[in-house]
Amino acid sequence: MEFTRAESFLHDGLLQSLELTKYILKTNGYPREPTPLKKLREVTARHPGKLMSTAPDSGQLIGVLLKLINAKKTIEIGVYTGYSLLLTALSIPYDAMIIAIDPNKETYEIGLPIIQKAGVEHKINFIESQALPVLDILLQNKDNEGSFDFAFVDADKENYLNYHERLLKLVKVGGLIIFDNTLWGGTVAQPEEAVSEDRKESRRSIIEFNNSVSIDQRIEIALAPSGDGLTICRRIR
Repeated sequence: MEFTRAESFLHDGLLQSLELTKYILKTNGYPREPTPLKKLREVTARHPGKLMSTAPDSGQLIGVLLKLINAKKTIEIGVYTGYSLLLTALSIPYDAMIIAIDPNKETYEIGLPIIQKAGVEHKINFIESQALPVLDILLQNKDNEGSFDFAFVDADKENYLNYHERLLKLVKVGGLIIFDNTLWGGTVAQPEEAVSEDRKESRRSIIEFNNSVSIDQRIEIALAPSGDGLTICRRIR
C-alpha cells in the first residue's frame, strides 16, 4: 500500500502497525474529515515539521468532545500550521472564540488562507508569544477565572505541568483540558536507555506530567491511545 502525500507523516506509532493506523484513518477518520481540514493536512504534509501536526483520528475525538460540552470559549497552546485550531473553529458556534498562542507566526500563516476560506478566522485571536506570559496576563483579570470551556495543549512538553496549573484556574468546573503526545511514541513505557537522546528530556517531562495528573483530585482523567496519546482532563473542583 503506497502513501499519498497527505499520509506521508504516518508511522506505526502507538499501534506499532502502519496498516492498522491507516485502516483506522481510512475507515473512520478520513471519511468524516471536513474538506478544509483535508486541504490543511495536505499542505502540512509538505512541511519539514509535519510530524508536529495533530493526528486526524485525535482531531475527530476532540471535535466530538467540543460539541458534547458545547464549547464557546477556548484556548489553544501550540498552533503549528493550525490543524487542531481549524478543527476547533469548525466545531464551535459562529459567535464562539479561541485564544490561540504560538511563538511561530510563520507556520500559522501556512494554514491561514485555508482558515480564512473556511470562514472561521473571526473566531480566532492568534497571539504570537510563548504561552506562559499570556496565561499569566489572562489570570491577572479575575473575570477570566473559570470562564473557558475548553483548552488544548500541544506545545513544549517541559511546561505541561505549568500549563496545567494555569489552565485549571482559567477553565470552568466541568470544562475540559486536553494534552497531546502524552504517550510520546510509546517511549513512556520503555526503559530510558532504549530511548534516543533527542527524546529523553521530553519523555521525562511527560512521565512527570502523567504521574502528577493521575493523582490530581481536581480533575477526572482519561488517557486515550489516539494519535500519540491524548490526556483528557475534566475539571471537577
